[in-house]
Amino acid sequence: MSRLLDLLEEERRKLNQLGEASLKQAIPLWENLEVQEKSRRVDQLVARVGEMKASYNRVVR
Repeated sequence: MSRLLDLLEEERRKLNQLGEASLKQAIPLWENLEVQEKSRRVDQLVARVGEMKASYNRVVR
């Protein structure tokens, strides 16, 4: 689980960097395909973390 959380944090950091660069270039985030792709990746990782936590909670109870 910690590996997944580390990966999520790394992807979030990259997303933030891409977003900041896009805004500095006055490119709206919704028009930047690289930002959109990275955002989808972060969303997928967040969902996986949520699934793992839910699974863990079911086992513990």
